[in-house]
Amino acid sequence: MNTATAPAAPPLPDDLAAVLKRMRMPYLRAAAPEVLATARAQRWDPTEVLRALLAEEVRGRDEATRAARRKAAGLPAGKTFESWRSGDSSIPAPTQSALATLEWVGRAENLAISGPSGTGKTHFLEALAHQVIDAGMRVSWFTLESLTAAIGRAGVDGSIGKTIARITRAELIVVDDIGMLPSGQAAAEAFYRLVDATYERRSLAVTSNIHPAGFDTIMPKTLATAAVDRLLHHAHVIITEGTSLRLTEATAGRGVVPLT
Repeated sequence: MNTATAPAAPPLPDDLAAVLKRMRMPYLRAAAPEVLATARAQRWDPTEVLRALLAEEVRGRDEATRAARRKAAGLPAGKTFESWRSGDSSIPAPTQSALATLEWVGRAENLAISGPSGTGKTHFLEALAHQVIDAGMRVSWFTLESLTAAIGRAGVDGSIGKTIARITRAELIVVDDIGMLPSGQAAAEAFYRLVDATYERRSLAVTSNIHPAGFDTIMPKTLATAAVDRLLHHAHVIITEGTSLRLTEATAGRGVVPLT
């Protein structure tokens, strides 16, 4: 049996399409045929037509901006709150809810999450980072190694100030997995520069397998002490506990799709 389909909306006149292209309104241009066809059929008021078309342009631009900011942020794995199991986390539920409001980001407060490997530190922080982007803000994501490399490259051509300024345009800056690898003078200097630049201006979030008070065991004491002093002055400090969630999934046979 043949199924009736609605006729395709007629395309825009070439001259109108050219004007919209010149005005750089790609989302309005794409939506216009369907919107105009609906408007004619339902006898919309002209203001409703204009409102619907502009809404499509705004929606498209917002989606494109979020996509560009996700790509620029360098987020590691695409983990969001959709895959976050709050009940499995040792982070208290009220704390999870409070941090998810992002009010701390608006106040340029910091976040330090420390605990054993596999206890959800990075997943939770990445989910927060996605939420920050969805709220119209920017994120810069680093490991201590990638931050050290970025600052090191900038040191070669004398652009450290510009590099730090670019990084701190983001409302949330993340340094993930501090302490997983040995850190030397260069890493300590890079971390201190970032902490100093963000102090009371931007939110800095870190994850580590050790408490920030112990950073002087993995990097030079003078720089570590100065950095941690600034980091923790306006910070929410969270300690995760328990065994690795990844190991638990693996031993329960949930780490991979079963072979057939």
